[in-house]
Amino acid sequence: MTYTQSPWSLTDLFPGLESPELELSFKYIEAQVAEFEEFRADLQPDLPAEKFLNIVRESEKLMRAGYRLYGFASLSFAADTQNQAFQALMGRVQQFFAEIQNRLLFFSLWWKDLDDANAARLMETSGDYRYYLDEMRHYKPHTLTEPEEKILNIKNVTGVEALTNLYDSITNRYVFKLEVNGEAREMTRGELMSYVRQADPDLRARAYQELYRVYGEQGPILGQMYQTIVRDWRNENVNLRKHATPLAARNLANDIPNDVVDTLLEVARQNAPVFQRFFKIKAQLLGQDKLRRYDVYAPVSKSEKSYDFNTAAKMVLDSFNQFEPRVGQLAQRVFQDQHLDSEVRKGKRGGAFCSTLGPDLTPWVLVNYQGRADDVATLAHELGHAIHSMLAEHHSLFTQHSSLPLAETASTFGEMMLVDRLLAQESDPAVRRDMLFRQVDDAYATIMRQSFFALFEKQAHEMVQNNASVDELAAAYMENLNTQFGDAVEISDEFKWEWVSIPHIYHTPFYVYAYAFGQLLVLSLYQQFKAEGESFKPRYLQILAAGGSESPETILTRAGIDMHSAAFWQGGFDVISGLVEQLEKL
Repeated sequence: MTYTQSPWSLTDLFPGLESPELELSFKYIEAQVAEFEEFRADLQPDLPAEKFLNIVRESEKLMRAGYRLYGFASLSFAADTQNQAFQALMGRVQQFFAEIQNRLLFFSLWWKDLDDANAARLMETSGDYRYYLDEMRHYKPHTLTEPEEKILNIKNVTGVEALTNLYDSITNRYVFKLEVNGEAREMTRGELMSYVRQADPDLRARAYQELYRVYGEQGPILGQMYQTIVRDWRNENVNLRKHATPLAARNLANDIPNDVVDTLLEVARQNAPVFQRFFKIKAQLLGQDKLRRYDVYAPVSKSEKSYDFNTAAKMVLDSFNQFEPRVGQLAQRVFQDQHLDSEVRKGKRGGAFCSTLGPDLTPWVLVNYQGRADDVATLAHELGHAIHSMLAEHHSLFTQHSSLPLAETASTFGEMMLVDRLLAQESDPAVRRDMLFRQVDDAYATIMRQSFFALFEKQAHEMVQNNASVDELAAAYMENLNTQFGDAVEISDEFKWEWVSIPHIYHTPFYVYAYAFGQLLVLSLYQQFKAEGESFKPRYLQILAAGGSESPETILTRAGIDMHSAAFWQGGFDVISGLVEQLEKL
């Protein structure tokens, strides 16, 4: 089979934007909601278990229809953020679901308020829904009255959700200009960022300078948007819902205890010198007294090997097949169902993601593939997310998705398997050395960089509360970079605008620590895989197949991992330190 780059197909959701089926979906969901509202009268403490289970099943049936409709709108918008019809559909869908959510609120509010004895009685027979129902009750101390919850839902449509859509629309229309080989070119952010990993130091510097020239010109406006999102987060989650801190609200959503996240971030902060050592080695090999921030992802040799899409797809699939044929078959499904958008296009959302819309649908994967080794790794990473979802597709819609910190397990593991395969196949010493350096580069990008983003978010949320200006936030971000890089890296002034270019801190506050959590967890799991071989695989696949049907702590404890322990997190950094020692000996 030959694999070619193409946009994805959304016909498994709806035939198209103008299709009657799309319009009928709005009406179907509306009718289902009206039926569900009739259950309100049945919600008494002595509700029979079978009747309760039927209500939960009807709720899931309704949500499945909702995920299809919302998924179609959001995936259409991601494929072309400049298309006005998709923008309009996205706005319509967000408004529609805010109203629907308000009409369905009564069930979750009743369930959270139910006494413990009756809740335990009903959960005993709830099967796969049990963890979902138990987790919902954890929100009881942070839940408002029904009228208040309804106001918040409606407010979000024209408030924070509209603002993040606007951020996407504005930043995805940016055009970057760069002279390459004497030719002036216009390009997307994804295309521009391909040059920061090139061998030419002047080209790397100019690519970063152009990135932050564009973001810096808009910095005061994008910064204001961020301040508003931060205030909204505090107003709702701290002031109204009474979470102890802005970060605690995310931790509850992830079902990760606060002390675990605090420990993870503190261990990461203490291990900044590990990567500083690495950057000093890289500076020596690049013939520099001191590495510039422009050079953090620089290749250490002049190998600029590229991979056409067909070769990349086959390498990734072979890597999954070698680990476990069933895993390879699941990845193949994404290609067969045309659920992969791999092209680079103007207006298309940058970066990469995987979207799971239900147990009965193959996930959709978006990448912007340009032929570099890290594009191949990104393809493996996002297909890993899809495999994780598909291994858990025997669960309900409510328990298929793993929590955010565990969501990076299969993706990062898949990436590491691919890199090992590339290293095994590669005979060119320059390319091999590049790959070893890239492993530490990627560990930096996934662990240290994301941890320091989370540390900046914690600081920024407090600063905004104390009326900090956008310039003061930019200055704090520069301090964050200086702590992170120490005396190992020289940081130019334009990097003060890097924070306004990070979509995650706008879309999903405090999302980013999940990357560090996932990567350090996978380093531990990968060491076990290397030591145990075949006997490791069933345990690993069991972690993935659990999806979101149990708490992260339960899933990891079963795998022999104590996530409260600083020593566990330090173990991941010790693996990286070992890689740095190998590089020091080269």
